[in-house]
Amino acid sequence: MSVQPGWYVDPADTETRRYWDGEGWLGAPIPVDATPPDGPPPPEPVTPPEPPTPPTSGQTSPGPVAPGWPPHQGPQPGPQPGYGPPPGHGPGWGPQAGPPGWGPQGGPPGWVPPGDQSAGTPPAGQPGWAPPAGQPGWAPPAGHPGWAIRPPEPRPHGLRLAGYGRRLAARLIDLALLLALNVVVNGWFVWRWAQEWAPYWQELFRRAARGDTSAEGLPVPGEQAGSLLVVILLIATALWLAFEVPAMAAGGQTVGKRVMRIRAVPMAADQPLGFGRALSRWSTLGLPTLLWYCAGIGLVLQFVDSLSPLWDHPLRQALHDKRAQTVVVEVPYRPASAPSNDRDQPPGDTP
Repeated sequence: MSVQPGWYVDPADTETRRYWDGEGWLGAPIPVDATPPDGPPPPEPVTPPEPPTPPTSGQTSPGPVAPGWPPHQGPQPGPQPGYGPPPGHGPGWGPQAGPPGWGPQGGPPGWVPPGDQSAGTPPAGQPGWAPPAGQPGWAPPAGHPGWAIRPPEPRPHGLRLAGYGRRLAARLIDLALLLALNVVVNGWFVWRWAQEWAPYWQELFRRAARGDTSAEGLPVPGEQAGSLLVVILLIATALWLAFEVPAMAAGGQTVGKRVMRIRAVPMAADQPLGFGRALSRWSTLGLPTLLWYCAGIGLVLQFVDSLSPLWDHPLRQALHDKRAQTVVVEVPYRPASAPSNDRDQPPGDTP
């Protein structure tokens, strides 16, 4: 229930009366025993404001004061002259309070201070409200999509995991070197195998040029074609084994891995792989080369193995890493030590 406008004893100074307009005190006070006018007091003459005085060192300039506010708005102890609650209100009514029935800070009944609306949080005191992020007691809402805290990336033996781009580049470098070795060692067998298949492909291309799609009467490859393919795959697999396993067993690096500054280490300890673990790791990826003879099944297995680090989390292990219990990490960069300066050494006898 609001208080009707009228002249009432000022609670801040009981020897004076002031006019209450329903929302606040209006005008200057009059003595309590004086007869108040019938209506509100006449408006007070407005005096031009004095120019602000520049603050001295160590002082701050007071902010602007809104028109119509009482003269005592600062944090003054105790009741101040010219300010007080409306009639009928007891102690505890402060400068931020409103008429009867209003909530804190002068809002309507049930009103509470708003939350951080810019962050999308509900008002304080409402269901689902939580302190702003970073404040004591703050936590993301349970079950809220996208609010899960991502765990930090593991660092085996204190080293960063190698990215897929580096691993792919290292593998391509190794394959280029292996191809060069096969040209030297395996080239004659590949040429003989191509000669066995040459009549078949030549006739197939002639028919395609004429628009003939029939497969009847095509020349059959020679009997040595199958045997030559087996020999080619055996030599290629043996070259890969000799190229990769000894190097990985000694230092966890092939030529490509050295160039890309990555290496394979056991998950248990930062130490050389050893021949057994290096062979187990290579055989998962290298031995399927022999299955190229079976409609290219080995090539499909190697392709899946090479892509497997893309969906393995959090250690980015390929299938051959999982079998050998290894991880691929980055090699930290160690700059070359500065050359020693003999002048920095203490003087002594020279031999």
